[in-house]
Amino acid sequence: MSDANASGTAVPRGLQDTSFFGHPKGLAILFFTEMWERFSYYGMRGLLVFYLTQHFLFSQQQSGLIYGAYTALVYVMTIVGGTLADRYLGQRKAVTYGAILLVLGHSLMAFEGSGSTETLIADDTRLEIEAEGRGGNRALFVTVDGERRSLVFETERYALIGGSERWLAMGDGVEGYVIERQSRSLIQQVCALVGAGCAGEDPIDRVLLADGRSFELRATDAGEAITLDTGLASFEQASDTDAVILNGIEAGSGELLRFEDGGYATSVEQQQFYVYILYLALALIIAGVGYLKANISTIVGELYELGDPRRDSGFTLFYMGINLGSFLSSISVGFIGIVWGWNWGFGLAGIGMAAGLVTFWVFQHWLEGKADPPNPEKLKERVLGLITVETACYLAGLVIIAVAFSAVMFPSFFGGIVGWLGLIMLLIMLGYAGFGAKGEERGQMLAALYFILAQIPFWALFEQAGSSLNLFTGALVDKTMFGVSVPAPVFQALNAGYIILFAPVLAWLWVALAKRKLNPSTPVKFALGVFMAGLGFYVLVAGINISGTALVAVYFVFLIYLIHTLGELMLSPVGLSAITKLAPARVVGMTMGAWFLFSGLSNYVAGLIASATGAQTIGGQIVDPVAAKAGYAEVYSSVGLVAMGIALVMLLISPVIKTLMGSAAKDMEPHPTETEAGGPSMDRTSGAP
Repeated sequence: MSDANASGTAVPRGLQDTSFFGHPKGLAILFFTEMWERFSYYGMRGLLVFYLTQHFLFSQQQSGLIYGAYTALVYVMTIVGGTLADRYLGQRKAVTYGAILLVLGHSLMAFEGSGSTETLIADDTRLEIEAEGRGGNRALFVTVDGERRSLVFETERYALIGGSERWLAMGDGVEGYVIERQSRSLIQQVCALVGAGCAGEDPIDRVLLADGRSFELRATDAGEAITLDTGLASFEQASDTDAVILNGIEAGSGELLRFEDGGYATSVEQQQFYVYILYLALALIIAGVGYLKANISTIVGELYELGDPRRDSGFTLFYMGINLGSFLSSISVGFIGIVWGWNWGFGLAGIGMAAGLVTFWVFQHWLEGKADPPNPEKLKERVLGLITVETACYLAGLVIIAVAFSAVMFPSFFGGIVGWLGLIMLLIMLGYAGFGAKGEERGQMLAALYFILAQIPFWALFEQAGSSLNLFTGALVDKTMFGVSVPAPVFQALNAGYIILFAPVLAWLWVALAKRKLNPSTPVKFALGVFMAGLGFYVLVAGINISGTALVAVYFVFLIYLIHTLGELMLSPVGLSAITKLAPARVVGMTMGAWFLFSGLSNYVAGLIASATGAQTIGGQIVDPVAAKAGYAEVYSSVGLVAMGIALVMLLISPVIKTLMGSAAKDMEPHPTETEAGGPSMDRTSGAP
């Protein structure tokens, strides 16, 4: 239907609504709902691996698997939520239900209990390990003969128990501390234990005490020893030592306790009730995202009539909301969760999701019925004479929650299931391409399958951001910037920030290249994206090697996020668009389901990679930083090399894939007179190009 404007020209009714930056006002509520949903999701995601390893004391290996299963299910369950919305519920009801589940899940994350406990066992000695701080500012203590004493691990070979936590500032009679000059991470542990800050270039040359006094670390003429004399106590480095030794404990502090490697063990006791609350919270979030994520993007498309020229820019605005939410949450939730406490961080994420739910609930009438159920009468029909179809759709969410609960509890078992599902889906699609498709359709179906599989190496490496790369940044990177130690989860804001900065630049670049007939084809962009994923880790490994036994410089973290984001900008915007254009109309739903299934499989592979990097921890703290760095370097260089090798093969076969794409290849290239469609999406659960 259309009306006439002042000149008498017919104007489609949809184009008359320009309330939100020239777009339908319904886009405003979708923008803010999605912004708050992503705020809650990425905020919680940034804290999750630290919460698992430091509060519940899961090993880094187990935490990587749990994280991988969780993020995999987030993508897989969008298949269920999207299907129920398309056939029965409609997107509005599905998004509302998903938002309610998300609020419940994020709220439960704030119920943490007192945390797990770990006990150090040596012969007849049993010492309960106490911890203070989160992230990279974590310090460990034990109580010996009624006196609280620090616990420091210099390498995997030794467990050392020192004196009081107030060593330097209060003058507890500790005469010296022998320490390797290059062991920067250990010096920082000592600074944290004494309530001091470490400053200066590598190696650290100054200790700043809590009361504002500072003392220089001076090297001898030979440049081999570091000394610090405060008048109360002293640091000293002996050039012939390779272990940390605490000297001269006086007046009731007792002798130094030293446990050789193999002479001690540890045991962990978890609060199972709160562990189950954790699993339930993750399951609720998985189900909530499954009902909300794909459907809210579908509503964006429904706001525009066919041929509406504002459609692409509308998605661009919508995706700005995604990245704005991600950026803001990584900074705020990540900082508050590490500095103030887990419950504060997760609570803020929950408040963000509640704001999204209220926004959608109050202003949903702005959608003007565009996301209503396709057949309202169908929802009233009864299933087996017991419950209505609508109730059955909601009860399906309970099934998702039960499946997700089991999967995060037993992530290794889940990996086998998702692997078999991926193989079955692969065979089904190959069978359809071989026997169900004809002519150009056959080639296009094979090309679609290629893109579905080609995403796996990229996302498997890219998704280290929330797991292994997050832990690496927390423990092994010098995060001091402008005199402030930045919590590791805050660095995840780099991805969203880079997207906001560079997505318009690359969109312009593709159009500029198209004018000169130099624009890379979609298969070439995919190959470049995978190559960038591998290259990013090679750059980080270079930083690890350069640092030696010291902490890695923070600019290498900035570099890996930059390289990975540029790769994402080459691969992500065209992924779902390629599937929708290549798949025959009668099987586009199945093909989209395959895309999300293999996205989930990619995330589970990411969990396996993260698990392989896992270092030995006690009390949530890495025991041997040097060995941990070597382990990260070995895994990251291996997966980086594999990714770049796969990218090279992809580049070589890109002409063949372009030929298989047929006429769809031209449809996917930006027109020289237009901006590239899709804008800065970079969110694979969106369900839209």
